[in-house]
Amino acid sequence: MASGGAMRSLLRAEGLAALCAAVALYAWLDAPWWAFAAGFLLPDLAILAYLANARVGALVYNMAHSYVGPVALGLVGLHVDLQVGPALLAAAAVWTSHIGFDRALGYGLKHASGFADTHLGPIGRADRVRKA
Repeated sequence: MASGGAMRSLLRAEGLAALCAAVALYAWLDAPWWAFAAGFLLPDLAILAYLANARVGALVYNMAHSYVGPVALGLVGLHVDLQVGPALLAAAAVWTSHIGFDRALGYGLKHASGFADTHLGPIGRADRVRKA
């Protein structure tokens, strides 16, 4: 079921907060901004899984757009050596910023019923039809 009204706004604000925190972490790590730009859209490659079918597409897309992955990557980054750790933390920050950006724009996790059906409500044409 989609979230509406105040809850949808709160979830979008939460995404914006995650985006800001992740960008701040990335800046604090003093990682190269070209790498941030290069990696920012990588999670969207998960959309290719929709070529199989909507169920597989939603599963893979949601795996790439859940905070679980970047948090796990960041935790690994905190526990490995000093050469690899900061790079993993930076990658986790980029990944988190992408998810936060998507959420702030209203793009949520997908339902198996179709790409336009998200936990934040319908997107794209489905949203325009719903509002009409």
